Amino acid sequence: MNWRTALVWIFYAMVSPWGSLLASEVRPVRPNVVVFLADDAGWGDYEINGNEMVKTPRIDSIGRDGVSFERFYVCPVCSPTRAEFLTGRYYLRTGVRGVSTGQERLNVDEKTVADAFKAAGYATGAFGKWHNGSQWPYHPTARGFDEYFGHTSGHWGEYVDAPLEENGEMVRTKGYIVDVCTDKALEFIERNQAKPFFCFVPFTTPHSPWKATDEDWERWKGRELPQRGTDVEKEVADETRCALAMVENQDWNVGRVLDKLEALGLSKNTIVVYFSDNGPNGHRWNGGMKGKKGGVDEGSVRSPLLVKWPEKVVKGGRVEEIAGAMDLLPTLVSMAGIKRVGDKVLDGRDLSPLMTGNGGKEAWPERTIFSTWGRKVSARTQRYRLDEKGQLFDMVADPGQLVAVNDRKPEVEAKLLDEVNAGKVEMGFDEAKAAGANAVDPRLIGVGYREFPITMLPARDGEPLGALKRSSKAPNCSYFVNWTSLDDRMVWKVEVQTAGRYEVVIDHTCAVGDEGAEVELALGGSRLTGKVTEAWDPPLFTNQDTLPRPDGESSMKEFKELKLGVMELEKGAGDLMLRALKIPGKGVMDVRRVTLRLME
Repeated sequence: MNWRTALVWIFYAMVSPWGSLLASEVRPVRPNVVVFLADDAGWGDYEINGNEMVKTPRIDSIGRDGVSFERFYVCPVCSPTRAEFLTGRYYLRTGVRGVSTGQERLNVDEKTVADAFKAAGYATGAFGKWHNGSQWPYHPTARGFDEYFGHTSGHWGEYVDAPLEENGEMVRTKGYIVDVCTDKALEFIERNQAKPFFCFVPFTTPHSPWKATDEDWERWKGRELPQRGTDVEKEVADETRCALAMVENQDWNVGRVLDKLEALGLSKNTIVVYFSDNGPNGHRWNGGMKGKKGGVDEGSVRSPLLVKWPEKVVKGGRVEEIAGAMDLLPTLVSMAGIKRVGDKVLDGRDLSPLMTGNGGKEAWPERTIFSTWGRKVSARTQRYRLDEKGQLFDMVADPGQLVAVNDRKPEVEAKLLDEVNAGKVEMGFDEAKAAGANAVDPRLIGVGYREFPITMLPARDGEPLGALKRSSKAPNCSYFVNWTSLDDRMVWKVEVQTAGRYEVVIDHTCAVGDEGAEVELALGGSRLTGKVTEAWDPPLFTNQDTLPRPDGESSMKEFKELKLGVMELEKGAGDLMLRALKIPGKGVMDVRRVTLRLME
């Protein structure tokens, strides 16, 4: 057989059914991906990082069976870190400016890591705290996830038997919130075991409210704390105990997922990632570092990053190079061998050469990672940190940021100051949180997308006017209270996408004696009136707190649906306003959310 004949046979084999089968057999099997994200756990909350009080064997096993990044940086608070993970970009580029009232939303022109995996044929699911937008097109199912279960806002007020969202519908669950969301992740993995999947599990804990499972708290209450926070006078011992109890519950749930992967024969070809979204939410042990959640010092933004993939990642490696949350998108798409979706500039780097043993470490270029929040900015290089006050610290010699070295390293100080000033121009460091912590974001809320006909309008995304107010300073899981006057009203800035008929439901409570109030929902020339026909005044829950709830967080109760009726809406933008027409009692009702459902 000459070479021309051989080429003909090769071509025939490739285009024939048998050739296609052969090609499919040798095509590399793409890895699954599971990403765990803790909420408010610090770098020091894990055994692998030297905490001798807590037990985290399953979380730690990810690093021991793979690699642990020693200098991995996230943002000072929750939603910015999520934005950087999802997009590979500094959060201020993405539209995120806050953690509530719509300021947490990713701009609609941003493309996410889930978009990339979905485009590559992966099944994609997210199970837990989203915190980058609640309504379509900010909802997780508009950002590359096939399915979603959890709560789209920031912190949640119910950790036991919580009401959670499943693809747009609210459902009352049974059990501890982290266990319930992990159950859904396990179901997703089970259903999609025959195809590659991307499974995102953003835990709700150890964010407050301070609620551990009864079993975990039983082990922790009254326990001695031999390792204390850097600012020991400010440490609240029971909050430390509760946070570590919640971390141990996380560890159990991580173990359940790892065991499921093993049972299904998927462990060897699954990339598993674990990190946290900011520093610890309290003054507890954190390796002697300065800072906690909300700041821009080392302890405020340093997070564990543990990655394993038995097929490729070196076992037991420790990566010293600095890295950040925005590196995860380019890293994961590279490791999976898929294409990134979108063409906006990336701030992140592909970290895979640092993990796979394929070289590249020696040529790893120097970089600066910026941390910013509330107009505070710090800059971190491999060796130095310039803090928000312009003090320069040698983080190798002085990891606790005790002695500034500006006078000894003026050239480093000058370089970093120049980079910070350039960042202020390029990315708007000075604009972070400039609008105010709880100001309602001016971007309109879309209503009536045919691909997602349910639009939930929670109190956190609306503006209370008159004497009306939210039930707490923290808007995320709040509700409107003190509705006592005809001058009171609540407003959501919306844009109707589809003209048509909308079913209107209000989640409410009503005190005995206040039933009979008449209310009106209005948008443009459309009006819908209805009556609060019966009292519904349940007590506040008493099963949601291990420790007293922080003053800024709402105590929760059972809300009931008030079906107001059907409203005709025209396409266009305007203020959706709910007000009272008659108040026969002392007040009208408390309102958690208004839901609009586009009818066929």
